[in-house]
Amino acid sequence: MPVIVNPEKCKGCEECLSSCPFDAIVMKEGKALINEYCQACMACISMCPEGAIIEVEKEAPTDLEDIHSYKGVWIFAEQRGGKVAPVAYELLGVGRRLADDIETDLSAVLFGAHQTEAQELICWGADKVYHSSDPIFEHFHDEPYAQMLTSLIMEHRPEIVLTGATPIGRSFFPRVAARVRTGLTADCTSLVIDKETKNLLQIRPAFGGNIMATILCPNYRPQMATVRPRVMKRGRYDETNKGDIIHIKSEGLQSRTKVLQTVKDTSEFMINLQEADIIVSGGRGLGDPKGFKLIAELAELLGGAVGSSRAAVDSGWIPYRHQVGQTGKTVCPKVYVACGISGAVQHLVGMQSSDIIIAINKNPEAPIFNVATYGLVGDLYEIVPLLIKKIKQAKGLLS
Repeated sequence: MPVIVNPEKCKGCEECLSSCPFDAIVMKEGKALINEYCQACMACISMCPEGAIIEVEKEAPTDLEDIHSYKGVWIFAEQRGGKVAPVAYELLGVGRRLADDIETDLSAVLFGAHQTEAQELICWGADKVYHSSDPIFEHFHDEPYAQMLTSLIMEHRPEIVLTGATPIGRSFFPRVAARVRTGLTADCTSLVIDKETKNLLQIRPAFGGNIMATILCPNYRPQMATVRPRVMKRGRYDETNKGDIIHIKSEGLQSRTKVLQTVKDTSEFMINLQEADIIVSGGRGLGDPKGFKLIAELAELLGGAVGSSRAAVDSGWIPYRHQVGQTGKTVCPKVYVACGISGAVQHLVGMQSSDIIIAINKNPEAPIFNVATYGLVGDLYEIVPLLIKKIKQAKGLLS
């Protein structure tokens, strides 16, 4: 605690109570006491007539290990159905850059997939792959995943460990961070090495996407973060890359529960947005939730997924899982079609890295046209049916 009360000097006058904007000062047995809500704003120090409230230097952790003994950048490569998830290749891209900046190796950790998948990770830039094909990892389960990754980190001591901010990463990575007693920054959209300190600058949206926070973990290792899918570019694929596949032993793993069955979501419009090559999104300009039937028809013809703006989700027209933007999913498809979306900055952040952006909007001044590759000014209920008709004709679905 950077601010404390000297009980010998405190007279219990309560002058300090009104000075704290965080209600962090309470009276106990006639003395002021500063609790865990203190934000170290120091406003109370000048208010105490007895000089009983003082600032103290924060002590370094007594169990702080030599952080310079930690070397290497690791990414956790999650797999689904035996295949490495696309986010792993994005992590290898940013991991390669970070590893080069601090002149160290890049390693991947892979549980539950075939060795051929491990070789693919090497082709995408990994210098080493720690791999286990133990059947216990076939289906994702927090406990064995956390136990195995914790054991590897404690043995090999990497300085940076990354995973995707996916349901899997968000589920078990906090367990690992707690067990190795380090910090964890969630849902990062940018990662940079500080040139002077060599610390990892972990950048993520905060306060509903209104600001970007830069978070550091200077006193503990490894530096751990989950990375939002589709914000990082993949590295370069090279079949000639050489690397080591290290087979890890998984004896002694325990789990109090067992995965009996995994059920895929087959609900309407359901395609994983972050893995889709084509996305057709609708916004408030649809004017009605029925408009998403038209959006879904176009998406189906193109073999794509249905997305939406936050306004459409907030209106209750479509579930949150379809939301694209800073407070939804960040996507990077080959083609992004924005129908009736004005282009608020929070939405643009989530899709502007798409290869081709096609915008359809009545308002020629809509911000979406500033990032669009092709812009169509007009009524989407006239333009989209024409697109659907032309695509059907091209596919031979209309005579």
